[in-house]
Amino acid sequence: MGTAHIYDVIVIGAGPVGENVADRAVAAGLSTVIVESELVGGECSYWACEPSKALLRPVLLRAEASRVPGLDPAVAGPLDTAAVLAHRDRMSAHWDDTGQVEWLASAGIELLRGHGRIAGTRRVAVDTPEGVTVLLEARHAVAVCTGSRAALPDLPGLDELRPWTSREATSAREVPERLVVVGAGVVGTEMATAWQGLGSQVTLVARGDRLLPRMEPFAGQLVAEALGAAGADVRLGVGVARAVRDAGPDGTVRITLTDGTELLADELLFATGRAPRTDDIGLEAVGRTPGEWLTVDDTLTVTGVPGDWLYAVGDVNARALFTHQGKYQARIAGAVIAARAQGTALDSTPWSPHTGTADTAAVPQVVFTSPEIAAVGLTTAEAGRTGRRVDVVDQEIGNVAGAHQHTPGYRGTARILIDPERRTVVGATFAGPGVAELLYSATVAIATEAPVDRLWHAVPAFPTISEVWLRLLETYRG
Repeated sequence: MGTAHIYDVIVIGAGPVGENVADRAVAAGLSTVIVESELVGGECSYWACEPSKALLRPVLLRAEASRVPGLDPAVAGPLDTAAVLAHRDRMSAHWDDTGQVEWLASAGIELLRGHGRIAGTRRVAVDTPEGVTVLLEARHAVAVCTGSRAALPDLPGLDELRPWTSREATSAREVPERLVVVGAGVVGTEMATAWQGLGSQVTLVARGDRLLPRMEPFAGQLVAEALGAAGADVRLGVGVARAVRDAGPDGTVRITLTDGTELLADELLFATGRAPRTDDIGLEAVGRTPGEWLTVDDTLTVTGVPGDWLYAVGDVNARALFTHQGKYQARIAGAVIAARAQGTALDSTPWSPHTGTADTAAVPQVVFTSPEIAAVGLTTAEAGRTGRRVDVVDQEIGNVAGAHQHTPGYRGTARILIDPERRTVVGATFAGPGVAELLYSATVAIATEAPVDRLWHAVPAFPTISEVWLRLLETYRG
């Protein structure tokens, strides 16, 4: 391998999280190299956030427009699938990372393409596409930002089955006539919504008794009803017992469910969770187990590794598997790396730039289904499991005038959870058209621990959906 190339900071993984760690390090005057084995820009840019929302936006907009007087006949026909897929391709930069590579160069971040593995304390070995192994050494920090991948079930013949994961679901070149989606979470419900709207006959299969099981029950119920109304077949309480694909590139997938029912599909999507991309990054060199999630403290430093030099940022640490939370963690990690490199003491106060708190206490999430689901903080079930006493306040969003200006016959529900002793909001869930825009106000309320008596003086504009905040607070105050 020869002599090591020395940098202040080495980042493994050039997705949004790795890019932000590297950018913060360079901004602090630290020489930084980023290692990437696939496309610079990562999962979010090419196979997750960007393409999935490009597929969903026309579907969701048509669903809303179909309920608006004067527009409903105009949107009755099928979507222009070719135009939607072409827009998806543009939003994914046609799976070309030239623009992202140019941004790295403009930011002063060096890029090394190849597969990086930890090779000891502050050392990383990179196998390049040219067949050369390059040894890197960091003066201060190595940040693992390798993200997560789709977790597949343990089914016989999986290779021959050729199932879709989230990557295939967001990058498919054609609309499958019949699509079976396995999984009731965000990926499953979003992709069921998208492909049903684009012309597939979708069957969604879920082992549990409701969709979106980690959210408030009314959220999953509304999504299930909307999928059914759109023509999808939602089957709860069942799983896949067996699946085989007929011979040939376009072979039919034959699926047997645990209740004995048989389904035929052109494609089968498994949306059954995520696993960390840590199975081949050299964790054994630092006494950790390949394939495990990396536990970190609130400075994003990997626990159990001496020396405060190894960081795990983003999905790989399992704190909050969202791009926006990974970028938040990157800002924290960047500040910590810079402070330690400069010999500056870390500030450990709750609002410190060196302490990650928003990825545990106030994690916002939007599910871009029909209707939209937006949530932050605790759910009622989570509060119950942890013994947290909360007051639950519900309000039908359709009771506010702004909702009917948005969509006539508006159906949706808002719920906030209030700590009765501190009188602060600790959780919020909104389900209905356009509710994503309510989420930031709820996140601010939870993150700042603003008392409800103070929120009473935050006046929502009329007529907007945000009036539901006033109704929730009125209900609570009595």
